[in-house]
Amino acid sequence: MAEKIKDAEDRFLESLLQGEAIADDGFSKRVVGKIRRRLWLRRVSLPLAAAIGASIAAKPLSSLITTFFGFLTSSMPNELAFVPAEILPSIPMMVFGALLLLTTALGFRLIDG
Repeated sequence: MAEKIKDAEDRFLESLLQGEAIADDGFSKRVVGKIRRRLWLRRVSLPLAAAIGASIAAKPLSSLITTFFGFLTSSMPNELAFVPAEILPSIPMMVFGALLLLTTALGFRLIDG
């Protein structure tokens, strides 16, 4: 209804807003370029830092895990050191669990909006 009925103030405001665009000599394009560059930099920097950190920490972490399991197996009784294969989960069961976890996380994210 408001679009069909226009009074003098509406016509005056429309005439003010219909003027030509102000020339900015490429300022807007430069600002948008800087924003896009910063967004790209943020999207790349975290995975790159994680990859560099993981590559630096891989060798000490593997030696730490080896030492931990060596200590664990030396301090536990021999009956508990060897676990029967029936107790361990199978590869398809672990893949199914991972997919279920991923689906649940994505579902919660979609519900959250």
